[in-house]
Amino acid sequence: MRAAVLYGILGSLALTGLAAAPAADAARTATTVHVSRAADGPEARGAAVAADRAAGAGVDFGRCPAAEGLPAPIECGTVAVPLDYAHPRGRQLTLTVSRIGATGPRAERQGKLVFNPGGPGGSGTYFPLLSRSPEWRRLAAAYDFVGYAPRGVERSGALSCQDPDEFMKAPSNTSEHPSEREKRARIERAHAYADGCARIAGLRHYTSLNNARDLEVLRAALGERKLTYLGASYGTYFGSLYAALYPGHVRRMVFDSPVDPDPRQIWYGNNLRQSAAFEERWADWQRWVAKHDDVYGLGRSRWEVAAAYQRARERIEEEPVAGRIGTAQLQAAFLRAVYADGYWAPAATALADYLGGRPETLAEFAADDPSDNAAEENGNAVYTAVECNDAPWPTDWETWDRDNSRLARVAPFETWENAWMNLPCAFWTGPRQQPLDVRTGAGELPPVLLLAAERDAATPYDGARELARRLGGSADLVTEKDAGSHGLAGGENGCVNKHVDTYLLTGRTPGDVACAPHPEPKAERGGKRSVAPGTGGPAVG
Repeated sequence: MRAAVLYGILGSLALTGLAAAPAADAARTATTVHVSRAADGPEARGAAVAADRAAGAGVDFGRCPAAEGLPAPIECGTVAVPLDYAHPRGRQLTLTVSRIGATGPRAERQGKLVFNPGGPGGSGTYFPLLSRSPEWRRLAAAYDFVGYAPRGVERSGALSCQDPDEFMKAPSNTSEHPSEREKRARIERAHAYADGCARIAGLRHYTSLNNARDLEVLRAALGERKLTYLGASYGTYFGSLYAALYPGHVRRMVFDSPVDPDPRQIWYGNNLRQSAAFEERWADWQRWVAKHDDVYGLGRSRWEVAAAYQRARERIEEEPVAGRIGTAQLQAAFLRAVYADGYWAPAATALADYLGGRPETLAEFAADDPSDNAAEENGNAVYTAVECNDAPWPTDWETWDRDNSRLARVAPFETWENAWMNLPCAFWTGPRQQPLDVRTGAGELPPVLLLAAERDAATPYDGARELARRLGGSADLVTEKDAGSHGLAGGENGCVNKHVDTYLLTGRTPGDVACAPHPEPKAERGGKRSVAPGTGGPAVG
């Protein structure tokens, strides 16, 4: 999901009809899958066969392919997983895995720390690179850092539903309040994208449950008796599925910026709640820019800054920037500021320079790199396949139009863009799963650690509390107060990092605790993101 604390009018509005009710509509005839059923069926037996086979084969690590861009001493290898776990000896998918060895004394090493950054559609093969940064040094001494590309992602069998250059065609325009004509065009595009996905062989097997089973096979291939795992954003969702399916195979787990796992919110309801929360985080950025009017000159109130952004939208709709940036590219670029406040100063600088007659800053900030088109469309294809396969979605346009039109009246920034991203699910022709009812009983899991920022919009805070409630008393929640960057581990908050280090190094959890917010970004005219390398950011879900 691009999905809950919802603030002010948005919170009350979402919780009284725009968030909970549509999810119920989407799943009215659905029954959730209980853990016992998922753990005992043919797929579960197939996963055990695949894990046994992987344990025998291991991972043959060696030099990373040039396409990965990972220098020595990072190594790469592959792990085979079944496309269909009900037929574990049938067609296999090959997952790309990366690793760097622990740097500490051999007697102090604790095995392998496996990472997923979210999505669906994100690759974690870059994770070993983080071992070089100061924020990760203590963990890098104790653990091999292991990243991987999930099924369908990049070199793990790259899915594609549309020609990447057509998918990323720029410049293009989008509206916060689309006309009926634009809606019809978007419906056609969503239908075409769903049709393109339907041509993929074995499409139905790209699901969150299979991502969890793949994680079990990876654990076995790495030679780990129990899994130590760090998942961010969507990585917390299939990580929680893993915890429910394989509680006896869990050593330690960190869930960073958790997705709400309530089956009633997977995924239509979560995306509506996310769009509502995005609006409040967008307002946080506007208030920060207004506080620093002496630096940016965009207005001394949130509303004046909002008006400045709208002036830029209107100009760009008439005349794209550098022939590459329309309002769609503008909105996607400024969405970064909603994910991570490390983008606040670059976004404000780009807007101020553009309105001041210097469009080159905005061109650098917002333009897509055509060399990334294939990776961008691949990530979107995996995202679409997983979310559409995972759960029921409304199949009538009237429901989508009603819910998003109502929400866009108070939360226009991302509502319709989020809807367009997910609309192929309305036209999905493959079978839909029923979401697993994630629950573990008291004592089934060892202690696990949850991290959440109170004002995180990508995965609103209530999702962390819901996940904690479902994990049988095993979860402790570390809350970053009055902050909203997405993905906290290894970031700018030393208090959060201390709890992560203590837990992963000793197994001790702190109880439910709060950390003061990390410092606000420095207000300066600059065009580059400047944050510590945490797990979050716009690349994750």
